[in-house]
Amino acid sequence: MILFLLFAAAASAAVAQTPDCSLVPGWTQQGKARLYEGENLYEYINGNSEGYLIYGFTRMKGVSCTKGGDTVIVDVSEFPDAESAYGMFCANRDLEKPADPLGMGGQITPRKSFFAKGKYYIEVAAEPEKDHTATVREWAQALDQKIAGETGIPEPIGWFPKEGLTSGSARLVPQSVLGFRILKRGYVAQYGKTKAFVITEVSVEEASGTMDKLRARFGEFQKVAAGDDAIQTTDRYLGRLCVIRKGKRLTGYASVPEGQDPVALSKALAARLP
Repeated sequence: MILFLLFAAAASAAVAQTPDCSLVPGWTQQGKARLYEGENLYEYINGNSEGYLIYGFTRMKGVSCTKGGDTVIVDVSEFPDAESAYGMFCANRDLEKPADPLGMGGQITPRKSFFAKGKYYIEVAAEPEKDHTATVREWAQALDQKIAGETGIPEPIGWFPKEGLTSGSARLVPQSVLGFRILKRGYVAQYGKTKAFVITEVSVEEASGTMDKLRARFGEFQKVAAGDDAIQTTDRYLGRLCVIRKGKRLTGYASVPEGQDPVALSKALAARLP
């Protein structure tokens, strides 16, 4: 009985994340529903699939719907976790345009709406070329109601100080944080040209090993009395910077201009981490 209930719950959740043209009255399905998993996504969006895959893309379910002479293309992409889905949203949003209250974060343009909710990234595109704002908004709101998932932004974004923060700049970088392959995945926020970062490793030992790799990468550095381990240096590409290890996390500031202290900034950020 318990197994049956678990199966039923899983099946219900799967249905909830599947787009359906009947979700918005008056629309009918055009062609077959779409399903792409893993790397075969390139068959659908060749040239842009890598942008999904670096965030850990799992699968996409999609459908095209028509009403009168208009078409909406609805795609629901699944990622390993909410952090990755929100990272996908951040990678596509336009910071020059306002955000919309959808899921964890959304944006609506004249021909497209997109948002992240839980581990899902949802997109609605409209054709032909004209202002479809009302249509894509209606679809986005209906999908937001249907799809289950958390709506709070990932916790690490709240660790960055708000003072001086470039609005909306805090985001997940899925690989090569600050341009270093050593720093595989983490969060970065902009303070003008200055970058703050937080990287969470799987263990203290992994974080300690990453610090050793950074020391080898920089060559010349100064040891700093902060956290469990810390260094400061001047890099050819990232300018003045400081890296502090606090448990299994690495944090700090890079590209810090003269007149500001990278060590003081990094210590203040480290103090905000759990």
